[in-house]
Amino acid sequence: MVKAMRDRQQIINLLTGVQSSKKSYYTELKKMVNELKKKNMQLEIINDITKSFNIDMSIDDMLKNTFDKLKEIFPIGRISLLLYEQEQLILTNVYPEQDLYFPVGFVVPKEHSLYWKVMQSLEKMFYQVQEEKAFFENKIYQALGIRSILLIPLMRKAQVIGLLSIGSEEVIMYDESDLSFFQQFGDQLAVCIENVRLYNEVLTSKKEWEETFRAVSEMIFVVDLEGNILKYNDAAKAFFSMNLYNINICELLSINFKESPIVETIETKKPVHRQFYIQQRVCEFHSYPVWNEQQKMYAIIIYINDITEKLQIEAQLIQSGKLAAIGEMAAGIAHELNNPLTAILGNAQLLLRSIKKDDRSYKLLYDIHLCGKRCKSIIQNLLTFSRQDEYVFELCSINEAVEQVLGLIGDQIQKQNIRIQKKLGNYSPQC
Repeated sequence: MVKAMRDRQQIINLLTGVQSSKKSYYTELKKMVNELKKKNMQLEIINDITKSFNIDMSIDDMLKNTFDKLKEIFPIGRISLLLYEQEQLILTNVYPEQDLYFPVGFVVPKEHSLYWKVMQSLEKMFYQVQEEKAFFENKIYQALGIRSILLIPLMRKAQVIGLLSIGSEEVIMYDESDLSFFQQFGDQLAVCIENVRLYNEVLTSKKEWEETFRAVSEMIFVVDLEGNILKYNDAAKAFFSMNLYNINICELLSINFKESPIVETIETKKPVHRQFYIQQRVCEFHSYPVWNEQQKMYAIIIYINDITEKLQIEAQLIQSGKLAAIGEMAAGIAHELNNPLTAILGNAQLLLRSIKKDDRSYKLLYDIHLCGKRCKSIIQNLLTFSRQDEYVFELCSINEAVEQVLGLIGDQIQKQNIRIQKKLGNYSPQC
């Protein structure tokens, strides 16, 4: 029993130290507990950055949470973040906000700058604020009451992306474990910032794609391999005037699924083009396969373009071409007929002058001359119709315009048993 007690005392002595007193033992124990608390807090800070610094949390909130926890183990008074963008060092965040000396967005000048010295060395630096003005940041720290500052460059894939500044109102003597912690803290912060930056780039690209998808004036659908609509743009919604989610595209377009371009796209794995009548409108239908990273088709993009107005314009252009061809042909015929008609009219006038009015031949020659003049007028109208001159706006006679039109088409109207009653003015009105 006595031997057991003695062995127990020896073990205690080995654990606590034979030379130490009870007072020094408790002092060392308290110191060890504080160190453990400090290590736990450091681990908690690193863990919080990893977990809580997500897309929804702003950098300001992250700095506040980090500052509150760092203050429990270090007598710090200010923390700030600067990001390196387009070869410029820009102040982006400061906590507490009342310690903001320069406005957010301030570009740090390169000359006589402590920040730029750390950025160029790519190594962390502990700096005590001095009276001399070796760096322009000195006056800032002195104005804020900062006596010492720890500067940590933020690195990501061997590239510097920013700088973390941790200031204190007293001179802090950081040991190697503290500096190691701050280095880990800076590395983890750099990873989080870079991830958020990449996420924001992807998010911006996604928004731009969605805005483009919605703004396209033609109908666009994204459907699964069974034809169910997964996504559609504003043009499709406006055309069908209804909610189209989870509706089958074939039912919407009233086409047979087995004979649809969707099945052909799935089988051939190539784009397919068709033309359909949709709500009495002529539409072009294009389907394109969509592939995933494993090169497996998982969806189909359908592009529908209403070409009704386009076809109408094309038909009008064709008709205009026909009219232009008729005009050219009419002009050629008119020139060919103009010469013999001139001879007919000239000879008829000569004969009329040599024959008396009571002669039986006079009326026949007069009719020949009258018909020749009418043919001459028709030929002149054909030439006017076929002439591609620019329109000239000038004073004209309505009566003359009516006579010209009736002279051109009057006989055709009479042959169709249509009678036209003319009521022209007693004078030639000007317009």
